[in-house]
Amino acid sequence: MKKFAVIMSLLLALCICSVSFAQEPETLTLLLRAGTYGEVIKALIPEFEAAHNCKIEFSEETFDDLHTKISMDAINAEGTYDVIVVDGSWKAEFIDNDILADLTELGYAYDEDIIPATLPAGIGPDGHAYLIPFFGNVTVFMYNQDLIDKYNNGVVPTNWADVLTLAQTMKADGVDGFLLRAGAGDNNVSDFLPVLKSFGAWVMNDDYSEITINTPEAKAALQMYVDLYKAGNMLDKDNIVAAINSGSAAMGVGWPGWGAEHYTTIPTMSAEGADPQNSSIYGCWFIGMANNSTHKELALEFLKEVTSAEFQQSTVEIGGVPCRESCLLNEDSLKINPNLEVVYNSLAVGTYRPFVTFWSEYYTILGPYIEAAVMGQQTVDEALDAAQAELAGLL
Repeated sequence: MKKFAVIMSLLLALCICSVSFAQEPETLTLLLRAGTYGEVIKALIPEFEAAHNCKIEFSEETFDDLHTKISMDAINAEGTYDVIVVDGSWKAEFIDNDILADLTELGYAYDEDIIPATLPAGIGPDGHAYLIPFFGNVTVFMYNQDLIDKYNNGVVPTNWADVLTLAQTMKADGVDGFLLRAGAGDNNVSDFLPVLKSFGAWVMNDDYSEITINTPEAKAALQMYVDLYKAGNMLDKDNIVAAINSGSAAMGVGWPGWGAEHYTTIPTMSAEGADPQNSSIYGCWFIGMANNSTHKELALEFLKEVTSAEFQQSTVEIGGVPCRESCLLNEDSLKINPNLEVVYNSLAVGTYRPFVTFWSEYYTILGPYIEAAVMGQQTVDEALDAAQAELAGLL
C-alpha cells in the first residue's frame, strides 16, 4: 500500500510538473531595424504578449549589422531569431540562400489592401510570399518651405536642372542649397539612384546580364550629383534632416521615416522637357520569418497582426508609414501626417533596385567611386569606368 502511495505521489508530482512546463510562456525573438522602423513594430509587443501568453525579446540593429546578423544566424540549425526585418533589396540573396520561411506554405496570403507596388520585393521566383511590406519607404524630395518661398516664389523644382540652378543661387547667398548623405555604400548609392534613373540610366540592364554604370547618361547623372554637392554640403542623415527643417539648408534626397517636415515626390526628369522616369526608388522595409525559426506558428501570428490594417493604422501616430492604401489615404492618417499622400503618389512612380543576390556587394563597390567623384579625387569618367570594370566581376 505504501509502495502504491509513493507511486501515486510521484505520478502526481510529474503531472504537476508537466502542467507547469506546459504553461511556460513561449518566447518569440525579433530582429529589428533600429529607428522608427523598429519602434512601430515594438508598439505591438505588450498587446501581443497578453493575447498569446508569450514573451517577446528583441534586438535593434543598423542597416549593415542587421544584414550581417540575419546572414550569420541562418547557418544554425535552430535560429536565434524568429521574426526578422528585411530590406527589399536583400530578397534575392536571402531566398537563394534559404534564409526566409515560405509564408505561402505556412498559410499566409496577401490581401488586396496592400499597395501592389510594394509587393515584388516580398515575392519569390515561385510566386510565393516570403516577406510582408510594413513600412512604405520610398525616396522623396525634402525641402525647407521658407527657403523655397524666399528663393523660388514657393515653387518646389520638379527636375534636377532646376534643382541645381536654385541650389547654386542659394549657395552664392551663403545657404547650403542641396545636401548629400555621407557614407560610401548603401547610403550614397541609394540616394544617387533617383538622379541616375531620372537621366534615363540604370545600374544594370533589364535581364541583369550587364553592368551599365558607365554609360553617357550615367556619367551625366553623376556630374549632376557632383555639382549638387558643390552647391551645398555632405552630412549624415540626422544632420541633413535637422539642417533642412531648421532652414540652414534647403533641399535633399530623403526617406519618409527620417522626420522631415516637408517633402514631395522626387524629380522624375533630368531637365525640363526630358522624358519622365520612374525615379522614386523603393526602399520598403519588410518583415518575415527566419526559415530556422523554432516558433513558426507563433511567428506567423505576429506577422499577421503587425501587418494588419488595424495595427498599421495605429502606427501613424508614432511615425509609421503603412503599406496599405486604406491607411495611407485615411482621413485621420492625413490629419496626423499629410505627407502620407506624397508617399502613396511616390510609390506609383517607383523603381526597385535589382533583385540580384550580389546587390550588397554591388553598392559596396560602387559607393566609394561615387564618393571619389563627389570629393574630386577622380573625374566622373575615371570613377564610373573603374566602377564598371570592377562591378563586371560580379557577373
